[in-house]
Amino acid sequence: MTEHTHSPNINRLKLSILITALFLLVEVIGGLLSGSLALVSDAGHMLSDLLSLILSLVAMILATSIATKEQTYGLHRTEIFAGFINAVLLVVISGIIIWEAYQRFLSPTPIQGGIMMGVAIIGLIANLAIIHLLHGSHDLNMRSAFLHVLGDTLSSVAVIGAAVWIYFTGQVLIDPILSVIIGVIIIGTAVGLLRETIAILLQFAPRSVSFDEVIAEIRSVSGVEDVHHLHLWSLCSNIHVLDTHVYSCVRDVDQIEQMKQEIKERLRKYQILYSTLEFECNVCTTCSVVEEVRSHPE
Repeated sequence: MTEHTHSPNINRLKLSILITALFLLVEVIGGLLSGSLALVSDAGHMLSDLLSLILSLVAMILATSIATKEQTYGLHRTEIFAGFINAVLLVVISGIIIWEAYQRFLSPTPIQGGIMMGVAIIGLIANLAIIHLLHGSHDLNMRSAFLHVLGDTLSSVAVIGAAVWIYFTGQVLIDPILSVIIGVIIIGTAVGLLRETIAILLQFAPRSVSFDEVIAEIRSVSGVEDVHHLHLWSLCSNIHVLDTHVYSCVRDVDQIEQMKQEIKERLRKYQILYSTLEFECNVCTTCSVVEEVRSHPE
Protein backbone atom coordinates (compact mmCIF):
# COMPACT_ATOMS: atom_id res chain seq x y z
CA MET A 1 0.00 0.00 0.00
CA THR A 2 1.38 3.40 -0.93
CA GLU A 3 2.10 6.35 1.35
CA HIS A 4 -0.63 8.31 -0.42
CA THR A 5 -3.19 5.62 0.44
CA HIS A 6 -2.13 5.57 4.08
CA SER A 7 -2.11 9.36 4.56
CA PRO A 8 -5.86 9.83 5.30
CA ASN A 9 -5.80 6.92 7.76
CA ILE A 10 -2.73 8.34 9.50
CA ASN A 11 -4.41 11.72 9.95
CA ARG A 12 -7.57 10.08 11.33
CA LEU A 13 -5.49 8.02 13.76
CA LYS A 14 -3.65 11.10 15.03
CA LEU A 15 -6.91 12.90 15.75
CA SER A 16 -8.34 9.78 17.41
CA ILE A 17 -5.27 9.53 19.66
CA LEU A 18 -5.70 13.14 20.77
CA ILE A 19 -9.40 12.66 21.62
CA THR A 20 -8.71 9.38 23.45
CA ALA A 21 -5.84 10.81 25.53
CA LEU A 22 -7.91 13.80 26.63
CA PHE A 23 -10.90 11.70 27.65
CA LEU A 24 -8.71 9.13 29.42
CA LEU A 25 -7.70 11.84 31.90
CA VAL A 26 -11.33 12.87 32.38
CA GLU A 27 -12.46 9.28 32.97
CA VAL A 28 -9.71 8.44 35.46
CA ILE A 29 -10.53 11.51 37.52
CA GLY A 30 -14.26 10.85 37.27
CA GLY A 31 -13.85 7.20 38.25
CA LEU A 32 -11.83 8.09 41.34
CA LEU A 33 -14.23 10.83 42.40
CA SER A 34 -17.38 8.75 41.91
CA GLY A 35 -16.02 5.44 43.20
CA SER A 36 -17.41 3.62 40.15
CA LEU A 37 -15.65 0.40 39.11
CA ALA A 38 -17.37 0.58 35.73
CA LEU A 39 -15.79 3.98 35.10
CA VAL A 40 -12.36 2.85 36.31
CA SER A 41 -12.69 -0.30 34.17
CA ASP A 42 -13.70 1.82 31.23
CA ALA A 43 -10.65 4.00 31.86
CA GLY A 44 -8.51 0.86 31.67
CA HIS A 45 -10.19 -0.03 28.41
CA MET A 46 -9.64 3.53 27.23
CA LEU A 47 -5.94 3.10 28.02
CA SER A 48 -5.91 -0.02 25.84
CA ASP A 49 -7.65 2.05 23.14
CA LEU A 50 -4.90 4.65 23.37
CA LEU A 51 -2.14 2.03 23.15
CA SER A 52 -3.98 0.36 20.27
CA LEU A 53 -4.24 3.60 18.34
CA ILE A 54 -0.58 4.44 18.95
CA LEU A 55 0.50 0.95 17.84
CA SER A 56 -1.68 1.25 14.77
CA LEU A 57 -0.19 4.64 13.90
CA VAL A 58 3.38 3.40 14.32
CA ALA A 59 2.65 0.27 12.27
CA MET A 60 1.03 2.28 9.50
CA ILE A 61 3.97 4.68 9.30
CA LEU A 62 6.43 1.76 9.21
CA ALA A 63 4.37 0.09 6.47
CA THR A 64 5.18 3.01 4.14
CA SER A 65 8.89 2.26 4.39
CA ILE A 66 10.77 1.42 1.21
CA ALA A 67 11.78 -2.20 0.63
CA THR A 68 15.46 -3.00 1.15
CA LYS A 69 17.75 -5.97 0.58
CA GLU A 70 17.10 -7.08 4.15
CA GLN A 71 13.35 -6.25 4.10
CA THR A 72 12.30 -7.14 0.58
CA TYR A 73 8.59 -6.64 1.30
CA GLY A 74 9.15 -3.53 3.40
CA LEU A 75 7.44 -3.46 6.80
CA HIS A 76 3.84 -4.19 5.81
CA ARG A 77 3.58 -7.03 8.31
CA THR A 78 4.04 -4.66 11.26
CA GLU A 79 0.31 -4.05 10.82
CA ILE A 80 -0.37 -7.68 11.74
CA PHE A 81 1.97 -7.65 14.74
CA ALA A 82 0.25 -4.52 16.02
CA GLY A 83 -3.17 -6.12 15.53
CA PHE A 84 -2.00 -9.23 17.41
CA ILE A 85 -0.65 -7.17 20.33
CA ASN A 86 -3.86 -5.15 20.44
CA ALA A 87 -5.96 -8.33 20.64
CA VAL A 88 -3.83 -9.76 23.45
CA LEU A 89 -4.08 -6.44 25.28
CA LEU A 90 -7.87 -6.57 25.00
CA VAL A 91 -7.95 -10.02 26.63
CA VAL A 92 -5.69 -8.87 29.48
CA ILE A 93 -7.73 -5.72 30.16
CA SER A 94 -10.96 -7.73 30.09
CA GLY A 95 -9.54 -10.20 32.60
CA ILE A 96 -8.66 -7.35 34.95
CA ILE A 97 -12.18 -5.90 34.60
CA ILE A 98 -13.82 -9.24 35.44
CA TRP A 99 -11.50 -9.81 38.43
CA GLU A 100 -12.20 -6.34 39.85
CA ALA A 101 -15.93 -6.90 39.36
CA TYR A 102 -15.67 -10.10 41.39
CA GLN A 103 -14.02 -8.16 44.20
CA ARG A 104 -16.86 -5.63 44.12
CA PHE A 105 -19.41 -8.44 44.42
CA LEU A 106 -17.69 -9.50 47.63
CA SER A 107 -17.35 -5.97 48.99
CA PRO A 108 -19.80 -3.44 47.45
CA THR A 109 -18.76 0.21 47.78
CA PRO A 110 -20.83 3.40 47.55
CA ILE A 111 -20.95 5.14 44.16
CA GLN A 112 -21.89 8.71 43.21
CA GLY A 113 -24.26 8.12 40.31
CA GLY A 114 -24.40 11.76 39.18
CA ILE A 115 -20.65 12.09 38.55
CA MET A 116 -20.56 8.62 37.03
CA MET A 117 -23.35 9.51 34.59
CA GLY A 118 -21.80 12.82 33.52
CA VAL A 119 -18.39 11.32 32.79
CA ALA A 120 -19.94 8.35 30.95
CA ILE A 121 -21.95 10.67 28.68
CA ILE A 122 -18.80 12.62 27.80
CA GLY A 123 -17.09 9.29 27.12
CA LEU A 124 -19.87 8.16 24.83
CA ILE A 125 -19.60 11.37 22.80
CA ALA A 126 -15.82 10.97 22.53
CA ASN A 127 -16.09 7.33 21.45
CA LEU A 128 -18.73 8.11 18.83
CA ALA A 129 -16.46 10.78 17.38
CA ILE A 130 -13.56 8.31 17.16
CA ILE A 131 -15.79 5.61 15.62
CA HIS A 132 -16.79 8.10 12.94
CA LEU A 133 -13.10 8.72 12.19
CA LEU A 134 -12.11 5.03 12.02
CA HIS A 135 -15.21 3.49 10.42
CA GLY A 136 -15.06 2.00 6.94
CA SER A 137 -11.36 1.14 6.61
CA HIS A 138 -10.42 -2.32 5.23
CA ASP A 139 -6.99 -2.08 6.83
CA LEU A 140 -6.71 -4.76 9.56
CA ASN A 141 -4.76 -2.40 11.76
CA MET A 142 -7.48 0.25 11.51
CA ARG A 143 -10.13 -2.41 12.10
CA SER A 144 -8.38 -3.59 15.27
CA ALA A 145 -8.33 -0.02 16.58
CA PHE A 146 -11.97 0.36 15.54
CA LEU A 147 -12.89 -2.77 17.54
CA HIS A 148 -11.15 -1.36 20.60
CA VAL A 149 -13.16 1.85 20.41
CA LEU A 150 -16.39 0.03 19.56
CA GLY A 151 -15.99 -2.07 22.68
CA ASP A 152 -15.37 1.05 24.72
CA THR A 153 -18.50 2.65 23.23
CA LEU A 154 -20.57 -0.31 24.44
CA SER A 155 -18.87 0.15 27.78
CA SER A 156 -19.88 3.83 27.92
CA VAL A 157 -23.51 2.96 27.14
CA ALA A 158 -23.48 0.33 29.89
CA VAL A 159 -21.94 2.77 32.36
CA ILE A 160 -24.64 5.35 31.59
CA GLY A 161 -27.32 2.73 32.22
CA ALA A 162 -25.66 1.70 35.47
CA ALA A 163 -25.35 5.33 36.57
CA VAL A 164 -29.05 5.97 35.96
CA TRP A 165 -29.97 2.85 37.94
CA ILE A 166 -27.67 3.76 40.85
CA TYR A 167 -28.84 7.39 40.88
CA PHE A 168 -32.51 6.45 41.23
CA THR A 169 -32.29 3.22 43.28
CA GLY A 170 -29.02 3.40 45.16
CA GLN A 171 -28.30 -0.25 44.26
CA VAL A 172 -24.59 -0.47 43.41
CA LEU A 173 -24.34 -4.15 42.39
CA ILE A 174 -25.36 -3.20 38.84
CA ASP A 175 -21.90 -1.62 38.50
CA PRO A 176 -19.85 -4.88 38.76
CA ILE A 177 -22.54 -6.83 36.86
CA LEU A 178 -22.22 -4.55 33.84
CA SER A 179 -18.44 -4.60 34.18
CA VAL A 180 -18.47 -8.41 33.76
CA ILE A 181 -20.75 -8.14 30.72
CA ILE A 182 -18.42 -5.55 29.18
CA GLY A 183 -15.40 -7.78 29.82
CA VAL A 184 -17.04 -10.80 28.15
CA ILE A 185 -18.02 -8.74 25.08
CA ILE A 186 -14.50 -7.40 24.73
CA ILE A 187 -12.99 -10.89 24.97
CA GLY A 188 -15.36 -12.08 22.23
CA THR A 189 -14.18 -9.38 19.81
CA ALA A 190 -10.55 -9.96 20.74
CA VAL A 191 -10.70 -13.71 20.06
CA GLY A 192 -11.89 -13.08 16.49
CA LEU A 193 -9.08 -10.61 15.92
CA LEU A 194 -6.53 -13.02 17.41
CA ARG A 195 -7.64 -15.78 15.05
CA GLU A 196 -7.28 -13.50 12.04
CA THR A 197 -3.84 -12.16 12.95
CA ILE A 198 -2.49 -15.61 13.86
CA ALA A 199 -3.75 -17.01 10.55
CA ILE A 200 -1.81 -14.32 8.69
CA LEU A 201 1.34 -14.78 10.78
CA LEU A 202 1.22 -18.54 10.11
CA GLN A 203 0.70 -17.79 6.40
CA PHE A 204 -2.69 -19.46 6.06
CA ALA A 205 -4.65 -18.82 2.87
CA PRO A 206 -6.79 -15.68 3.40
CA ARG A 207 -10.35 -16.51 4.46
CA SER A 208 -11.71 -13.78 2.19
CA VAL A 209 -10.37 -15.55 -0.91
CA SER A 210 -11.70 -18.84 -2.30
CA PHE A 211 -8.73 -21.10 -3.02
CA ASP A 212 -10.70 -23.14 -5.57
CA GLU A 213 -11.96 -19.98 -7.27
CA VAL A 214 -8.41 -18.70 -7.72
CA ILE A 215 -7.38 -22.01 -9.30
CA ALA A 216 -10.39 -21.91 -11.65
CA GLU A 217 -9.54 -18.31 -12.57
CA ILE A 218 -6.00 -19.23 -13.60
CA ARG A 219 -7.12 -22.35 -15.48
CA SER A 220 -9.65 -20.31 -17.44
CA VAL A 221 -6.93 -18.23 -19.10
CA SER A 222 -6.48 -19.26 -22.72
CA GLY A 223 -3.40 -21.47 -23.13
CA VAL A 224 -3.25 -22.66 -19.52
CA GLU A 225 -3.58 -26.43 -19.21
CA ASP A 226 -3.27 -26.82 -15.44
CA VAL A 227 -1.68 -25.46 -12.24
CA HIS A 228 0.09 -27.14 -9.33
CA HIS A 229 2.33 -26.29 -6.37
CA LEU A 230 0.06 -23.35 -5.59
CA HIS A 231 0.75 -21.38 -2.40
CA LEU A 232 -1.47 -18.51 -1.28
CA TRP A 233 -0.96 -16.35 1.80
CA SER A 234 -1.32 -12.79 3.10
CA LEU A 235 1.44 -10.25 3.53
CA CYS A 236 -0.95 -8.01 5.49
CA SER A 237 -4.71 -7.49 5.66
CA ASN A 238 -5.11 -6.11 2.14
CA ILE A 239 -2.17 -7.59 0.22
CA HIS A 240 -2.20 -11.28 -0.71
CA VAL A 241 0.67 -13.19 -2.30
CA LEU A 242 0.63 -16.22 -4.61
CA ASP A 243 3.15 -18.46 -6.28
CA THR A 244 2.37 -21.42 -8.49
CA HIS A 245 3.56 -23.58 -11.36
CA VAL A 246 1.57 -23.12 -14.57
CA TYR A 247 1.52 -25.95 -17.13
CA SER A 248 1.09 -24.79 -20.72
CA CYS A 249 1.76 -26.19 -24.19
CA VAL A 250 2.40 -22.69 -25.55
CA ARG A 251 5.99 -22.26 -26.73
CA ASP A 252 5.95 -18.67 -27.99
CA VAL A 253 7.67 -16.40 -25.47
CA ASP A 254 5.55 -13.35 -26.28
CA GLN A 255 2.33 -15.33 -25.90
CA ILE A 256 3.49 -16.74 -22.56
CA GLU A 257 4.21 -13.20 -21.38
CA GLN A 258 0.68 -12.14 -22.40
CA MET A 259 -0.77 -15.11 -20.48
CA LYS A 260 1.29 -14.18 -17.45
CA GLN A 261 0.09 -10.57 -17.48
CA GLU A 262 -3.53 -11.67 -17.94
CA ILE A 263 -3.29 -14.03 -14.94
CA LYS A 264 -1.75 -11.29 -12.78
CA GLU A 265 -4.45 -8.84 -13.80
CA ARG A 266 -7.23 -11.32 -12.99
CA LEU A 267 -5.68 -12.08 -9.61
CA ARG A 268 -5.84 -8.41 -8.59
CA LYS A 269 -9.59 -8.66 -7.95
CA TYR A 270 -8.72 -11.09 -5.13
CA GLN A 271 -6.23 -8.52 -3.77
CA ILE A 272 -3.39 -10.82 -4.87
CA LEU A 273 -0.96 -8.03 -5.67
CA TYR A 274 2.22 -10.09 -5.74
CA SER A 275 2.39 -13.32 -7.75
CA THR A 276 5.19 -15.54 -8.99
CA LEU A 277 4.21 -17.73 -11.94
CA GLU A 278 6.56 -20.48 -13.09
CA PHE A 279 5.59 -21.76 -16.54
CA GLU A 280 6.33 -25.40 -17.38
CA CYS A 281 5.99 -27.28 -20.64
CA ASN A 282 6.30 -30.83 -19.26
CA VAL A 283 3.43 -32.66 -17.60
CA CYS A 284 4.02 -33.41 -13.90
CA THR A 285 2.04 -36.59 -13.22
CA THR A 286 2.99 -36.75 -9.52
CA CYS A 287 2.30 -33.09 -8.72
CA SER A 288 -0.76 -31.85 -6.86
CA VAL A 289 -2.30 -28.41 -6.53
CA VAL A 290 -1.30 -28.20 -2.85
CA GLU A 291 2.20 -29.55 -2.40
CA GLU A 292 3.94 -29.99 0.93
CA VAL A 293 6.96 -27.74 1.45
CA ARG A 294 9.95 -29.85 2.47
CA SER A 295 13.41 -28.78 3.51
CA HIS A 296 16.24 -30.08 1.37
CA PRO A 297 18.45 -32.74 2.97
CA GLU A 298 21.94 -31.67 4.00
